[in-house]
Amino acid sequence: MSSSVSRKPLVLGAGVLAAALLLGYASYTATRPDAPSSRSSSVADASADPLSGAYPGLEKLARRDAKDPLAVGRADAPVVMVEYADFQCGYCGKFARDTEPELMKKYVDDGTLRIEWRNFPIFGEPSESAARAAWAAGQQGRFWQFHAAAYAEGAKERGFGKDRLTVLAREAGVGDLDRFARDLESDAARQAVTKDQEEAYGLGATSTPSFLINGRPIAGAQPIETFTEAIEAAKKSAGEGGR
Repeated sequence: MSSSVSRKPLVLGAGVLAAALLLGYASYTATRPDAPSSRSSSVADASADPLSGAYPGLEKLARRDAKDPLAVGRADAPVVMVEYADFQCGYCGKFARDTEPELMKKYVDDGTLRIEWRNFPIFGEPSESAARAAWAAGQQGRFWQFHAAAYAEGAKERGFGKDRLTVLAREAGVGDLDRFARDLESDAARQAVTKDQEEAYGLGATSTPSFLINGRPIAGAQPIETFTEAIEAAKKSAGEGGR
């Protein structure tokens, strides 16, 4: 991991800081060696109560930038899921292949959900390079296609060296590979990735994937029911004027 990455916490109010610590604890319990296979202990109050476990200060971390190439869904969607993930993370890949497409089909397509990706590379330089490559693909409108290629079954086992990243960009349909190569190594790419990393560290996240659903922390590649329950609860809260 780059030594230039700050691990200073964000400036948070007491209640939000408690939520950040909760995400950090949930993140730890989701990946500790003796963690139960159901990983249910890594959910922060993912109950049907629309306000349970949700923190307005964390909800404000949703950027809602309509021009964000690393996001999908309406900028004004009632529910925003912020995802902090690493392309070398096996659980992130499982979520990307098994769960995220279903959430997109069920909630993004009907305007309920917006997903905002945050690059959170925690496994060293290959993760950093893959994160910058994903950002670079996004500059040409192909982030989600790159995301799918990088998380395809067996993709991470092939590594994320320079040549491999170019192959993934080609698979993703990135049109200008020379520009992609320049963007990948640019200061703008490094700054964007660092910004996302610092946000995640400030929340106390220690593993990937970690999520915020309208300010409700969830850690780990949970069963799809955990996400649908949290999304439905957030949707209900937003409909009642809770946002």
